[in-house]
Amino acid sequence: MADKKTVKKDTKKDSKKVKNAWLKYAAKDLKALNSLCDEYRDFISVCKTERECVDEIVAMAEKQGYKNLYEVKKVKAGDKLYAVNKGKAVVLFVVGTEPLEKGMKILGAHIDSPRLDIKQNPLYEDTELAFLDTHYYGGIKKYQWVTIPMAIHGVVCKKDGSVVKVVIGEDDKDPVVGISDLLIHLAQDQMDKKAAKVIEGEDLNVLVGSMPLKDEEKDAVKANVMKLIADKYDIEEADFMSAELEVVPAGRARDYGIDRSMIMGYGQDDRICAFTSAKAIFNCSSIDRTAACILVDKEEIGSVGATGMTSAFFENIIAELLDKMGAYSELAVRRALQNSHMLSSDVNAAFDPNFPSVMERKNCAYFGRGMAFSKFTGSRGKSGSNDANPEFIAKLRAALDKHEVSYQMAELGKVDQGGGGTIAYIMAKYNMEVIDSGVALHNMHAPWEVASKADIYETEKGYEAFLKEI
Repeated sequence: MADKKTVKKDTKKDSKKVKNAWLKYAAKDLKALNSLCDEYRDFISVCKTERECVDEIVAMAEKQGYKNLYEVKKVKAGDKLYAVNKGKAVVLFVVGTEPLEKGMKILGAHIDSPRLDIKQNPLYEDTELAFLDTHYYGGIKKYQWVTIPMAIHGVVCKKDGSVVKVVIGEDDKDPVVGISDLLIHLAQDQMDKKAAKVIEGEDLNVLVGSMPLKDEEKDAVKANVMKLIADKYDIEEADFMSAELEVVPAGRARDYGIDRSMIMGYGQDDRICAFTSAKAIFNCSSIDRTAACILVDKEEIGSVGATGMTSAFFENIIAELLDKMGAYSELAVRRALQNSHMLSSDVNAAFDPNFPSVMERKNCAYFGRGMAFSKFTGSRGKSGSNDANPEFIAKLRAALDKHEVSYQMAELGKVDQGGGGTIAYIMAKYNMEVIDSGVALHNMHAPWEVASKADIYETEKGYEAFLKEI
């Protein structure tokens, strides 16, 4: 049993963890924090789709000396490698000195975000206005996505095999598009509806034009819009059938707050954890057990599909890695996965005093208190959750304290209020140790989400501590 002095000392040390992280920063810390957050703000300003995130992460990796795993014949300790899955997911590795069978230290985040997807037969005209028909992706409050400037990002794949990249609405000289709403003067019936029905999913039609093409007799406005698109991108209307176009908020991420202590931007769930995870592994050079950073697609719709976490991509990549090490066997793959430790890097909800009733104050995340850990996610009775083992949490606490990382433990709302999930439970099926961790947000799943710069900085430091110590 600990003596009274030890207990008093430990209690005092633990009490410091609830204080705002800003209070501990010296000038050098603030310089490092601002440098990281400036880079992050630029990252989410240009990376608004999964493909854009993968392209940017690969470019960053190659500058750090990473090589394409598929192009390497042999793998040895110290190698830095990446592998891309269908342009929408990527894995980064720093190969350790110990055999891969001893497990890995894995950071896993997702790079898809709620948005509006353009349908495969989208362009139509109604009362001399041209629209694009959409299908929303992920959990959104539909009413939040109207009357704001929107941009179109994505790719169009043509029958000849060429891929055309499309970005409309981000350059200052570009037009923007958007979705109209009913004027308040005529909205009596609309205002009586429940929030879920104020804007219906099939009414999320993006207005893209009102000017008719001269001498065109039928659907002249639609014809004019299609002509402009064809002239710029050399595509035809039928090419929409093999396109992947996403409608997202237009504009760059911005510093938020008069004190510039926060960042407002689109897609911070979960690109904020993807960016900090990637930065952490880039800062990892020599290492004992192999480090991995998984950035995947489709989490917002259940991690399904070939580019989601439920696909066999990561498992197959481990087999490839072992093969290039000259150590492949089915048993080696199983051991490598089972002996791994993972941080499922995903966001949490920060306490908002405008909406206090949904949070349990002793067990929720707060802005400025650092990296947020969730022992479990799920909803109500922990349904659909990974529930992390306390032995693993204790190791993490020791690692974070050693590197003076501010962190907090948090649940996503009150017990019966709702909940959410991540990719943690999917990786836990391999019998590895997994816990959820990341940055807490305001406005999660809204077009513009808000994060604390201090929490971004502490989370990146926390990911580094995990890679160094676990």
